[in-house]
Amino acid sequence: DNVGRVLEGKQAEIELAVVALLAGGHLLIEDVPGVGKTTLARAHARSVGLEFRRIQFTSDLMPADVLGGSVFDRASGRFEFRPGPVFTHVLLADEINRTTPKTQSALLEAMGEQRVSIDGETHLLESPFFVVATQNPEEFFGTYPLPESQLDRFLLRLRLGYPDKAIERAVIERRRGADPLEALECVASSDDVLEAQAAVDGVRAEGLLLDYVHEIVLATRATPLLELGASTRAAIAFERATRAHALLTGRSYATPDDVKRVAVATLSHRVRVTGSRDLAGDRADAERVVRDLLATIPVPV
Repeated sequence: DNVGRVLEGKQAEIELAVVALLAGGHLLIEDVPGVGKTTLARAHARSVGLEFRRIQFTSDLMPADVLGGSVFDRASGRFEFRPGPVFTHVLLADEINRTTPKTQSALLEAMGEQRVSIDGETHLLESPFFVVATQNPEEFFGTYPLPESQLDRFLLRLRLGYPDKAIERAVIERRRGADPLEALECVASSDDVLEAQAAVDGVRAEGLLLDYVHEIVLATRATPLLELGASTRAAIAFERATRAHALLTGRSYATPDDVKRVAVATLSHRVRVTGSRDLAGDRADAERVVRDLLATIPVPV
């Protein structure tokens, strides 16, 4: 609700973003510029009192610009590690597909294991650690599409889209003064987030529900419409997101409705459409295939 004060008309997308945070995962937002991707990330950070940093990814960005590195200190006469912007609670990786694969891969260990290895030393990242990455799928010039290994590190992928006509008109009128994001209050603490993330582990997912999740994953591998189906890691992420959504709605048990709510956002970026190589087309087609599969698999009762 607090995030919705500055990102109006996007309740469903905001809820999915919170699901990613509660599940301890990361979020990829694919959309055109100016629809609120950065606002969503900053509003989450301000709402829970978390440290926020932003990296503008460009073609000349180096891994050290993200992770940090060793710098010689003349006073002590030795090299000391200077942490990069990845050492934060909420990291906005803006236009992540505008940097080279080498720099993109610098985030893999941080996102997958919440640690950074530099010069033979391992540096742990504080919890919670939440990466929100953005990219514009409609642009191709000067971009480096994220490989499957990088996409797989994002728990959810979503699109915000343009707001409804009436909401956008009201936003235009109200934004004549200060940015409401600056007045957004903190409504929870980092300890609250950690407690909620731990509570996800306690949400019940009965055997029939796990069978339902598994059948959906298996269907992505069996359909000829997809040349690459969901992996075992995707299945684990799918189940985790399902339980996080149940917790978000105030329940201690997951239902098929939770499964349906997170299925497209969890699976569509982890599959590859047969015969298609267009990034924007793949995205829409993959989402449609996952929705069609959901419609064909019996719901447990």
